[in-house]
Amino acid sequence: MAESASIRVRVPATSANLGPAFDCLGLALDIWNEVHFTFGGQTERVVIEGEGADSLPRDGSNLILQAAARLAAENGSAWPAEIEMHCHNGIPISSGLGSSCAAVTAGLLAAKTFFNLGISNERLLALAAEFEGHADNAAACLLGGLAIVTRQGKTWLAEKVPLPTTLRAVIALPQVNLGTQQARAVLPKSSSYEDAIANIGCTALLVHALREGRFELLGQAMQDRLHQPYRLELIPGSQAALQAAYEAGASGAALSGAGPSLIALAEKGWEEIGSAMQKAFAAAGSPCRLFFTRSTQDGAYVTRER
Repeated sequence: MAESASIRVRVPATSANLGPAFDCLGLALDIWNEVHFTFGGQTERVVIEGEGADSLPRDGSNLILQAAARLAAENGSAWPAEIEMHCHNGIPISSGLGSSCAAVTAGLLAAKTFFNLGISNERLLALAAEFEGHADNAAACLLGGLAIVTRQGKTWLAEKVPLPTTLRAVIALPQVNLGTQQARAVLPKSSSYEDAIANIGCTALLVHALREGRFELLGQAMQDRLHQPYRLELIPGSQAALQAAYEAGASGAALSGAGPSLIALAEKGWEEIGSAMQKAFAAAGSPCRLFFTRSTQDGAYVTRER
């Protein structure tokens, strides 16, 4: 049992893939969800404010509660029914910014803290991957910064790469309904040897460019042949928006995760880049929200309160 009657968990948004690094690279962003758990009440009560307030479930089907119950069950316990969960959401849902991963991570960390479990980040990563089917968002969410993740057998390995602080991100989120399952369904069953080699080379170059601050390489490094060409077809105006980002001064730009949001990276001119992307989406009949942010070196964290 937790030593405190209240737990607060903060989890960041994440952008996966960044072009070529399909399912193996994630970037934590300075956009946060905060979940406040208060234990010992009379019944379960879920309050949601901010993003997803009108659509996210307020019962046991909520991903946060599912993840907490999953970790509790693994350790022979039951997640308490007498709880108030208050969510303050800054991460847009179904956006390609890791909202579902943030929910799963919040639930896992809450259960870990409540039951005082000595579980490792490696196990948390594996549990998150059970929900997500991949671990790139979870690695970035847990570690912060730029996270590389790979699977060896049944084990997930994640490493954090230090980044310069000058680079910022412009997120363009068009009003397009695109679920992760739909975005995966359009992918080909196989890829050519040539395309695989091209993506491996770009991924290596991307990590080097970000770590060393060689941002002039990002335009080349963020090219992809495995998933982005197929997914962009599902998002009206997206290809024009990517081109507009580069013309407005972005160092690199790509689909964020499975989409529909796009991420553009730059050291300056963020307002101009965002405006150019927004206009390109508008021309295709897709209203677009903009978020101006940066990477955060902080991963998800928990605060105990009494």
